[in-house]
Amino acid sequence: MTLQERIDSDLKEAMRARDNTKLGVLRMLKSALKYAAIAKSGTEAELSDAEAAQVIRKQVKQRQDSIESFEKGGRTELANKEKEELSILNAYLPQPITSDELVKVVRQTIAEMGATSKAQMGAVMKALQGKVAGRADGKTLSAEVARQLPLS
Repeated sequence: MTLQERIDSDLKEAMRARDNTKLGVLRMLKSALKYAAIAKSGTEAELSDAEAAQVIRKQVKQRQDSIESFEKGGRTELANKEKEELSILNAYLPQPITSDELVKVVRQTIAEMGATSKAQMGAVMKALQGKVAGRADGKTLSAEVARQLPLS
């Protein structure tokens, strides 16, 4: 079952259960996925699971930014609503990589690439992006690669 099929199935389930919060989030997500597919290559286009996960990550980032803004503004009820939506969206993303796994995969990739300096960081990052497939953000990956590569 693809990610989009799972979302469609959960959307129908939310309708039956009359779960308005989940229903609203999934409708918004389905709309964002459809918009991304149209932007990619027309109305009949389908997104791969990786592309769909990227759209979900974008939605998650929007919720995180909203939570931060609402908390700064003292709007806890709106921040709580966004947190609830965030937890629904996070259920569709792959589990984040643990720090131990991250250290191991970065060390492994550096060895495979034969990288010996920070000048080769871009190549290592490109290889890592494919391996972790959205389980870690670029900032975290970059920090770990920089930490493990020698300065020279």
